[in-house]
Amino acid sequence: MEDNWRGSKITESAFLLIPKSRKTRMEMVTSFLYPPPPSILLTTMTVVGLAALPFMVWSEVRGNNLKYSKFNNNNASSSSSSQKQRFGSISSRTGMLFLYTPAFLAASASFFISPSVDLRFLLLKSALSLHFFKRVFEVLFIHKYSGGMPLDVAFTISSGYFSSTTLVLYSQSFTVGLPQPDFDLKFSGVVMFVVGIVGNLYHHVLLAKLRTEGEGGGKKEYKIPKGGLFGAIICPHYMFEILVFWGFFMISQTIYSLSWSMGTTFYLIGRSYATRRWYLSKFDDFPKRTKALIPFVF
Repeated sequence: MEDNWRGSKITESAFLLIPKSRKTRMEMVTSFLYPPPPSILLTTMTVVGLAALPFMVWSEVRGNNLKYSKFNNNNASSSSSSQKQRFGSISSRTGMLFLYTPAFLAASASFFISPSVDLRFLLLKSALSLHFFKRVFEVLFIHKYSGGMPLDVAFTISSGYFSSTTLVLYSQSFTVGLPQPDFDLKFSGVVMFVVGIVGNLYHHVLLAKLRTEGEGGGKKEYKIPKGGLFGAIICPHYMFEILVFWGFFMISQTIYSLSWSMGTTFYLIGRSYATRRWYLSKFDDFPKRTKALIPFVF
């Protein structure tokens, strides 16, 4: 009887240790994040976004690039060409406006649709609005375009930006009134966002200056980018854009914003790898020491 009693006590103690360890892990997570919102939609979209991360990188690395910018007509297969004709295409400038305008309108409308005096919520709305306003401004006044964009690609990217912007704001609405995470990152997030958006804009301006008219007076020509961080990496604008999205997460500190930031990071890792490979294939004098995204590393 005594042995059975002792055995039952040991089992009971072991059982009690399990939820305690889980509680400890949960406390570590919640020290940086708000608790998961009671929303099936947000949970599903977060899981789907995280599950898609490796495919985002692998698709770009393999050369199955989204057909915009320099990759629009790069090594296009016959099947992709027929698909492009089937869905139609629009001018690149119109396409890029279509990419960013719905997300900008959603972020701007959130001030009126979901008014709140919560500082974190206001910072997130402001950061999203400023980011997509900058994007629209660049399309209209900075970037130089040539060629077109497949309509299905424009719709896919535009709907992705719009839905992600809407969902990250919806997710944030569940945090209003909750205790702040133990590690409050929102002001650090604002600093990271500002550094990212300024660096991204600066390198976009440098890229725009490189696009010159061809001798025929029509088609734009690419050159090897120079200035800023272009000597160290070929995609500093992507690096700073990643900082922008991690700024979103640090301001927000929700699980959905974390998955969005991770998704953007993984996609741009693959895209930067493909971009460096594109430059290597087009320019014999492209410096081999120039990395894709992270100076001296990758």
